[in-house]
Amino acid sequence: MTMIGFPPHPADRWSLATWQNAPANRWSFQHIREVVPTARVSRGTGAAAPLPQATGLDDEQTVWRLEGRWSTVAQVIEDTYTDGFLVLHRGQVVTERYPGGMPADRPHILMSVSKSVVGCLVGILADEGAIDVRAAVEVYVPELAVSGYAGATVQDVLDMRSGISFSETYLDPAAEVRLLEQVVGWAPRTVPELPTSMYEYLSTLSAGRPHGAEFEYRSCETDILGWICERATGTRLPDLLSAKIWSKLGCEQDMDAAVDPAGAVFADGGLSATLRDLGRFGQMLLDGGVAQGRPVVPASWIADSLAGAADTRDVFAASGNGTWLPGGGYRNQFWLPGGREVLLCLGIHGQMVWVEPARELVVVKLSSWPLPQEPAFLLDTMAAIDMIGFQLTLAAGLV
Repeated sequence: MTMIGFPPHPADRWSLATWQNAPANRWSFQHIREVVPTARVSRGTGAAAPLPQATGLDDEQTVWRLEGRWSTVAQVIEDTYTDGFLVLHRGQVVTERYPGGMPADRPHILMSVSKSVVGCLVGILADEGAIDVRAAVEVYVPELAVSGYAGATVQDVLDMRSGISFSETYLDPAAEVRLLEQVVGWAPRTVPELPTSMYEYLSTLSAGRPHGAEFEYRSCETDILGWICERATGTRLPDLLSAKIWSKLGCEQDMDAAVDPAGAVFADGGLSATLRDLGRFGQMLLDGGVAQGRPVVPASWIADSLAGAADTRDVFAASGNGTWLPGGGYRNQFWLPGGREVLLCLGIHGQMVWVEPARELVVVKLSSWPLPQEPAFLLDTMAAIDMIGFQLTLAAGLV
């Protein structure tokens, strides 16, 4: 077990090279403030919004797993390195558990679930007239006019359809996604000539194809969005996220935002929040962008995200991602499963928010998978969620 003892034995301590790897990540994902620099995203000063309790969930229901065997929902949760698991149905908690002993008030890293939070911020600023998603990114960040991003629209970036060349191969230390981690201070610097801040690095990226055509998932897109939000408003991202989203949800805890050496938020994966507060974020999306009776995210933004563009699902299928998400799509920093109306927020190592309006269902999962991507864990979790949704709607007499 990592970081046990006073002091911990050297072999049991995390390092900058190992904190994202098992078994260290089960500790480090819950202690980000001790691992990398973070900024505070204030919850505000109001009372926390209640999360009413409902009848407990029967987690002994069985699901068919990818490996070809039956298993209970409870076993799927246990087997997939779950740190926190929350199910809200009709705004009420039907299950809340912490299999690894994580305290309920402890923030956990969200990884790329952060992208969906930042995407919502763009939607809010677009509704306020601060950002035009049809405009080119260099309108807001002139430095990008001499980069590969020149000519890409904000919407291209929201939908991960810019033409930027950026590898998201997590197990390749030379991939741009891993070089970016060196820039922001999440990994030891093995390439000395890399820029010393994230925004400088983003300005060096080149394009490999026309903007607006193909879908390719790249974390750098969200960091561009964070930069645009700051430039469009003249306000740092931690303060924007607090004022526009986090302080309006009735959260119990502040959110943490990892920052680079220049103080820029690592927008694509650096946010940390508690399980319950992430549930409040999901419930706000389910409720059409409203929390505590006040609008937070425009309902039109949520509707656009669910619907996608006319060609969203076609370009998604052409990208090859249909093999694990058949009929799926990607819009405004949300994944869109096929065959149903769902907003899906995903992050590596098993972070998830599932928002399904038809079933009035929100599911949040925080995890510490050993590897960044574990397809069997993801698909088994989605099968378990489907069973949970079926069970709850059946009990409510809706099916």
